[in-house]
Amino acid sequence: MCRPLLALLVCGALLSGSSVAVRAAPGPVVRGYAYGEHPRQTVTEYGTKGPALVILHGGYWAEDTDWSDWAGWFAERGFRVYDTDYRLNSDAPWDAQRVDALAALRWVADRNGGVRPLLLGSSAGGQIATVAGTYGAGASRVRGVVALSPVATPYRAWVDGARDGADRNQRRLRREAARLAGCDPDRDGRRCWDRWADMAARTHASGAEDAPMFLVHSAEDFVPAAHAHDLAFAQRVAGGTDTRLRVVPGAAHGAKLLDDDGVRRSVLRWLREHA
Repeated sequence: MCRPLLALLVCGALLSGSSVAVRAAPGPVVRGYAYGEHPRQTVTEYGTKGPALVILHGGYWAEDTDWSDWAGWFAERGFRVYDTDYRLNSDAPWDAQRVDALAALRWVADRNGGVRPLLLGSSAGGQIATVAGTYGAGASRVRGVVALSPVATPYRAWVDGARDGADRNQRRLRREAARLAGCDPDRDGRRCWDRWADMAARTHASGAEDAPMFLVHSAEDFVPAAHAHDLAFAQRVAGGTDTRLRVVPGAAHGAKLLDDDGVRRSVLRWLREHA
């Protein structure tokens, strides 16, 4: 939960309810905060000025992944970055993760004079980010969403993970999606189906009320671009016009997509255009 860059100093501040500033020379000033009472409801802030950018990490909804390097990278390019943790599927089933994301977005907006933040989510965090951008009036809380390899339709991951030839990542994604839902859609009835539908961003697509989105996958991603196509199609049907989908060569997933110079520049440009 606490990033290696911050070591014990910031973690101790989070546990005590206070904040502390450190500087990883020559990087940005870094501070840790809590936005709720659960130990995982924390944000790590990078930088002191610029448009607010909230990052939701991936990890199959089951583990933390380290975004400290990329958080610092975006901070050095003019953003005030909030690397955000949320309850995992071992802590609570859906919709606790959406509740946490919305609470973090409100906290960040309050800290920035009420200005809506940008949102970047990766993999499982991309699912949460796309739901945050479509649930209710998503545009009222988020200026724009970048999602890298978003698991935008978890039921699709459930199906793909059972196919012949599914790789270990897809099989694990199936298991963790079921743990997130807290039920088996093949045997647990209508209430379970309703939860799986609620986890899909396309269910909430409402067109003009949704945040603008930039969705990125690789052509051989173990979370296929079909997830983003599902969402983009639902947005078009609902009358939305500001959802962009990009598929790049290779098999990079999540944060690894940013290793590609073209992807990195296009994400940065999109964020600046929507800041």
